[in-house]
Amino acid sequence: MRVAKAAILLFFFSIVGWAQDEPTIPSSVNPPPPAVPQTLPTPSPYTRAYEIRQDIHKYASYATLPLFAAEYALGESLGSEPGSEGSARGLHAALGTGLVGLFVVETVTGGWNLWQSRHEKPHRTPRMIHSFLMIGANVGFVATSASAPSDHRPTTFDHDRKTHRNIAIASIGIGTAGYLLSVFARLH
Repeated sequence: MRVAKAAILLFFFSIVGWAQDEPTIPSSVNPPPPAVPQTLPTPSPYTRAYEIRQDIHKYASYATLPLFAAEYALGESLGSEPGSEGSARGLHAALGTGLVGLFVVETVTGGWNLWQSRHEKPHRTPRMIHSFLMIGANVGFVATSASAPSDHRPTTFDHDRKTHRNIAIASIGIGTAGYLLSVFARLH
């Protein structure tokens, strides 16, 4: 009986030993490369929608300074008489509409992200100053549009033209200051 028990124990231990042997790999077969550990991207405290709005805000802002320059140049090229240069006046109005549309997009995307990031401490002061400057420029562009000279009021045309020009230049200056602050403070 002892011999039978010893034979059974020997049999079981040899099975375990066989299971632990490593298979031999022929030298002609290359072993698989070791697995590269995957690094997870750093999680963002913001949603994907925030990042999309941030991209829209950033890329739309590239049109700001060229639109300012084109609008100013067109406005300066207009004559000082009512009804002069109809096509240039129409283009000036179209660019002004485009500028207002750009500022609507920028205000919505920037304001929404400003609200979502309101608890973030870094760069809070430059973000707030940028926001106030751009809102001031928005108000100025609405006032600029409202003060546009009209051919229907020829007696006040020259005064309205000067007022329109001065408000536009002030709004462009405020908007440019807000834009440059965002660039130099690296708010994007």
